Amino acid sequence: MSNFELQKTKFRTQAGFIAALDQSGGSTPKALKLYGIQETAYSGDAEMMDLIHAMRTRIITSPSFNGDRVLAAILFENTMDREILGKPTATYLWDVKKVVPVLKVDKGLEAEANGVQLMKPMPDLDKLLARARAKGIFGTKMRSVIKQANPVGIQAVVDQQFAIGRQIIAAGLVPIIEPEVDIKCPDKAAAEDLLKAAIIRELDKLPEGQLVMLKLTIPTRDNLYADCIVHPRVLKVVALSGGYSRAEANEKLARQKGMVASFSRALTEGLTAQQSDAEFDKALDGAIESIYQASKT
Repeated sequence: MSNFELQKTKFRTQAGFIAALDQSGGSTPKALKLYGIQETAYSGDAEMMDLIHAMRTRIITSPSFNGDRVLAAILFENTMDREILGKPTATYLWDVKKVVPVLKVDKGLEAEANGVQLMKPMPDLDKLLARARAKGIFGTKMRSVIKQANPVGIQAVVDQQFAIGRQIIAAGLVPIIEPEVDIKCPDKAAAEDLLKAAIIRELDKLPEGQLVMLKLTIPTRDNLYADCIVHPRVLKVVALSGGYSRAEANEKLARQKGMVASFSRALTEGLTAQQSDAEFDKALDGAIESIYQASKT
């Protein structure tokens, strides 16, 4: 069985969650600050990316980070192009840790219009997908944001996500479609109802054998996405932490049957550069275990 088929089987059959380690240029300074590294500690993007790669390497190489509880890890392009302990990052993740490598492919967000932020154009996506496939990447992730229960805006988000999703499927990868509903959305439940209906319409159009994953904000109405979880075109439905603390995100996620975590900031909460390796590994192990348990429901 190919690595791709083994990885697909892992998603289908194993308990666990996705570690989102994909902070890009815009969010990296904040991630480093939370990790205990101030902006005065580096100058320029190159030094900044070296520091964030060191942080990710420390997480990935920790004994507590492995395929027993972590299904996959989402990487930023810069991380995919680097190495961990002498191996390309994606190779290390799968060969050493049995964690499925996934790549963030979006280039950020457009300005808000119709209550949403669409993704910026990705003119070089086909080249990136070919490179990702050659490096052993299984799937991709791309994020839009919904800020209002605006039917026109929400339909535009879903149309764009699935159009690019079909391009990614054609390249032999599995897309994670991420239309995030901002947790501060004043009519979040109404936005989620519109979103779910639009997603189901698009899922029903996909030909047999084509698969996507969905990364969604934990819904206001528990188990709203149950129909998505059992849909034959959906490999996995995962939840973003969306600004909630880890404790709050875990508590909300545990009520969603069949939905698993894909946490970023909530995963790294409490980890600092100043911790000894023993302290770091203990803190990471506690975080992984709590998210794993919340994802098992």
